[in-house]
Amino acid sequence: MACPHASGVAALLRGAHPEWSHAAIRSAMMTTATELDSSMMPIKDVGRNFTAASPLAMGAGHIVPNLAMDPGLVYDVTPQDYVSLLCSMNFTRNQIMTITRSNMYDCANSSSLDLNYPSFVAFYDKNVTTGAMLTHRFRRVVTNVGDGRTRYEVKVTAPMGTKVAVWPQSLVFGKKNERRDYYVDITYASDGEGMVSHGSIVWVEESGKYNVRSPIVVAPTSGGK
Repeated sequence: MACPHASGVAALLRGAHPEWSHAAIRSAMMTTATELDSSMMPIKDVGRNFTAASPLAMGAGHIVPNLAMDPGLVYDVTPQDYVSLLCSMNFTRNQIMTITRSNMYDCANSSSLDLNYPSFVAFYDKNVTTGAMLTHRFRRVVTNVGDGRTRYEVKVTAPMGTKVAVWPQSLVFGKKNERRDYYVDITYASDGEGMVSHGSIVWVEESGKYNVRSPIVVAPTSGGK
């Protein structure tokens, strides 16, 4: 039932904000979702003995439509961003045109597999030397869709066994629809047991009105526990 519920909320957001892109609507739904169930306890993963679910099992969490209507910040993505991702994945021009049905896009400056998505996943190969330190860097751009002039401070909950650095640690917006970028470094060690750990980055608005949360996951490329 997740699909019809999510689709219905997306339709409501589209009606309330016809100027938002599909990516902005998805971002609003994800960054305002809650990790708690109806009893205000952490969402459980039935497939893992009812332990606390990771974002790999529950996504961003339960959608909260009223909060999604006014998320504060959104992570937007343009069609060219998607094409650049396909280019970085070595799709050919003909393959990309089959998907886009357009020759308006190109592969210039397409060297990164990192998409402006409201979550972070850092993979490791569990077969490499255990304890080998790895660092994954991400860049994100957020758009202020809130009440004009405002300031956000970052709050980080690092996945177990990792160090997460975010800079800048505050984002200042002078007006609505202004964009700001930030960077995230996740430093972690390869785990021979293939464990999955998770945390979050939350941008907290100075008045406390908005809490824009993005999940972080550190996981093996396959076969994690």
